Amino acid sequence: MSPQPNKRPGRTIRSVQIAFNIIDLLQEEAGIGVTRIADELGHSKSTVHSHLRTLEERRVIVREGDGYRLGLRFLNVASHVRDQIGNFDIVQKEVDSLAEETGEIVQFGVEEYGMVSYLHKAQGEHAVETLSRVGTQQPMYSTSLGKTILAYLPPERIEEIAAAMEYEPKTSNTITGPEELFEELETIREQGYGIDDEENINGLRCVSAPVKNDETILGAISITGPSSRFTEDRLHGELADYVRSAANVIELNTKFS
Repeated sequence: MSPQPNKRPGRTIRSVQIAFNIIDLLQEEAGIGVTRIADELGHSKSTVHSHLRTLEERRVIVREGDGYRLGLRFLNVASHVRDQIGNFDIVQKEVDSLAEETGEIVQFGVEEYGMVSYLHKAQGEHAVETLSRVGTQQPMYSTSLGKTILAYLPPERIEEIAAAMEYEPKTSNTITGPEELFEELETIREQGYGIDDEENINGLRCVSAPVKNDETILGAISITGPSSRFTEDRLHGELADYVRSAANVIELNTKFS
């Protein structure tokens, strides 16, 4: 369960919740029909059909045969969201360049709703496949991007997020509580970068550096790869230098752009 430190009290609208649950389900599995959606969400077929018709009328989803998929309108929405990030072009250029140089996966993430959200991802020639995709979210306590961003947030925000998280042990190396997390955040601030030592996925290691504008944390940039290539020395040496250098380039170009 993801933390909701920004959740505000008040009435919610059930029909909107149902509509977004349908969208989430179609994102996971395109081509499913009314019966399957109704079974998955626990609503009557008539309720689901009404929501599908409304979403189709708004051109948010497309009917193909007996099933539905998300519409191309989401591409326009995604593009608009991305363009709201003022330094996206700078981030994209540096992430792509670092992926080409290292041959690994390079990602840029930001904090949203107490989770790390992936803004851009590039894969180098030797990159291994991971579950992360642009727009998806991961826990902050088990990822180097998340921990690195968290380390540089205002103290009250750190406390808020840390208290709201459920520390699910994803591997035997995962942080399992706020005290352990706070110690890790202090280490990150001391060394200037964060590490994911097979804490989110067995066999994968990651190193991240913060990207700041003065005292404000904008996000973090990371390199991810298999433990066989990401040895302890390389992780804390060459690879840490790579992400810190890339972060510095983004910071400078953001400040003077």
